[in-house]
Amino acid sequence: MEAMPCQNQRLGPRPQDEQPATATTTGGGGGSRLIRFAEPSEDSGCPSPDSSSSSSNGVAAAAAPPIPAEIGPQLKLLPMNDQLRELQTIIRDKKSSRGDFVFSADRLIRLVVEEGLNQLPYTECTVTTPTGHKYEGVRFEKGNCGVSIMRSGEAMEQGLRDCCRSIRIGKILIQSDEETQRAKVYYAKFPPDIYRRKVLLMYPILSTGNTVIEAVKVLVEHGVQPSVIILLSLFSTPHGAKSIIQEFPEITILTTEVHPVAPTHFGQKYFGTD
Repeated sequence: MEAMPCQNQRLGPRPQDEQPATATTTGGGGGSRLIRFAEPSEDSGCPSPDSSSSSSNGVAAAAAPPIPAEIGPQLKLLPMNDQLRELQTIIRDKKSSRGDFVFSADRLIRLVVEEGLNQLPYTECTVTTPTGHKYEGVRFEKGNCGVSIMRSGEAMEQGLRDCCRSIRIGKILIQSDEETQRAKVYYAKFPPDIYRRKVLLMYPILSTGNTVIEAVKVLVEHGVQPSVIILLSLFSTPHGAKSIIQEFPEITILTTEVHPVAPTHFGQKYFGTD
């Protein structure tokens, strides 16, 4: 009996997937979507999505600079769409209630985790359906684990467990030293065979990149190669992403947005300590 192929690719682009000219820019390494921001205003209206038009309160929407080409292909952005932009907007809005904030953050985390799993290797397999047909599909290879950088990274753990029920998750606690103000490792606990695993490193906000750099150093000390580390993040600054990739050129960074202004209030508001 002929096997059914795995339909894991769209046959053609949908109209809503086409990017407007005002939202993309073309560089030597391909097109990068511009992130659109509005100038600060006392009004509370949401800026127009078209950077060339004005919002209802008269505030002109300004396009943020594109991702610098020198960051490199190690940085991967989730494809932008209106759903993603709405979640980013709610998280950035200072007037959002904590309930709306956490709900939107969990949704955004789930999207990032799903795409992170997409970066892992898989093998082809054939299964039999209840009707007796053979189906040619894929199965993720074993040997993956998650590592959260406490405390804000713990917000991403449930999203990973929702996708991989039995995945093992390690933890790293890094805080600034009171005297030197440099990132210092206070606690680290990993699966004993982490050196043989591919690691999904979770940290939602990349501001300076220093915390992640220290975390990766600890993983390297435990035998993990940077080439098998996928950093899952929600928001990143250009400086943060560039600093991490300069220190570890083989690492992969996955995020939804790169912009000089990062929502550094994320951890406090998510856990209710703001």
